[in-house]
Amino acid sequence: MNLHEYQSKQLFAEYGIPVPSGRIARTPEEAVAATRELGGGVWVVKAQVHAGGRGKAGGVKLCKSPEETRSAAAGMLGSRLKTKQTVAEGLPINLVYVESGSQIARELYLSLLLNRDRSRIAFVASEAGGMNIEEVAATNPEKILRVDVDPAAGLQPYQCRELAFGLGLKGEQVKQFEKIARGLYQLYLDKDLSLVEINPLIVTADGGLAALDAKINVEANALFRQKALEGLRDETQEDAMELEASRHDLNYVSLDGNIACMVNGAGLAMATMDLIKLHGGSPANFLDVGGTATPERVTEAFRLILSNRKVKAILINIFGGIVRCDYIAQGVVQAVKNVGVKVPVIVRLEGTNADIARDLLKKSGLAITAAADLTDAATKAVKLAGKAR
Repeated sequence: MNLHEYQSKQLFAEYGIPVPSGRIARTPEEAVAATRELGGGVWVVKAQVHAGGRGKAGGVKLCKSPEETRSAAAGMLGSRLKTKQTVAEGLPINLVYVESGSQIARELYLSLLLNRDRSRIAFVASEAGGMNIEEVAATNPEKILRVDVDPAAGLQPYQCRELAFGLGLKGEQVKQFEKIARGLYQLYLDKDLSLVEINPLIVTADGGLAALDAKINVEANALFRQKALEGLRDETQEDAMELEASRHDLNYVSLDGNIACMVNGAGLAMATMDLIKLHGGSPANFLDVGGTATPERVTEAFRLILSNRKVKAILINIFGGIVRCDYIAQGVVQAVKNVGVKVPVIVRLEGTNADIARDLLKKSGLAITAAADLTDAATKAVKLAGKAR
């Protein structure tokens, strides 16, 4: 689950991480009022969406008067922002964050994430702040610093100094950096986060440090014990189909193809999508109905994938281990009848009661194409999707 910048900065402030003063605004008038509350003569209006690259897309505006602030807010609110990290139609801007301007001497990069290869929380830092860190890693890997924290020992002072010196910080700045690093590490642990990113972490004109931007991802599987954070969820920033899927305990991710996939098990789903691509097709989604799929859940899965108008065929790939194949077959027949499926449906079933399941599908009298194996299923799906197109 992602947080907005202003929400992330509120958490930063609670953990002693310096951030510029700011106010949220849902109308141009509230944006003007924010300039009066903040004082000063320069403000930055930032669109609050769950995506990076806002500045290049026009979602960050520097304003030198309340009227400029009003105009910037009016231009953003109610519109959609398209960046390299959003879907084609962009994300809705429902509020903006009006922040006091900062005098920037240098821009740095700092983040925390889980290094799964080493089972450690990793600090990643770079002098090349404000830029796309993936591009920096690809073109100038020597500019990327990393420190892995041993969970038994925790973050050590020498690790903070190692990062600070690597970023070219000196004197009092090193102490400030250690305080920020410790605050971020404790925040990461306390709130069950999966990512914390500051880009840029700025060195101000007077030599201080501040988080000019803030990005936080919360581990979704830990939300049951982070009720306060769960309340910060902004569903308007999420894919509508993915959101609907979560309400029915379906693991769904939207993709750009035209062959919908319905599979039980994430690994099998990945293999199914690979085979579709191998045979010249393009998957429309990742959809894992889970190991305890029921006819009702299969019906909801059909409703979900058919809400995507690009879908020209549906490939169902079920391996019956925990779940019985005949149980899934009942769900498929029920769904095709109730939902009114008008695109080709290709079904591959293997495992517990697979023969019974195939017989159920055959006797249903519905236009369901049986597949002998996964390769056969992928080939038929690609062929039928092409005919539908």
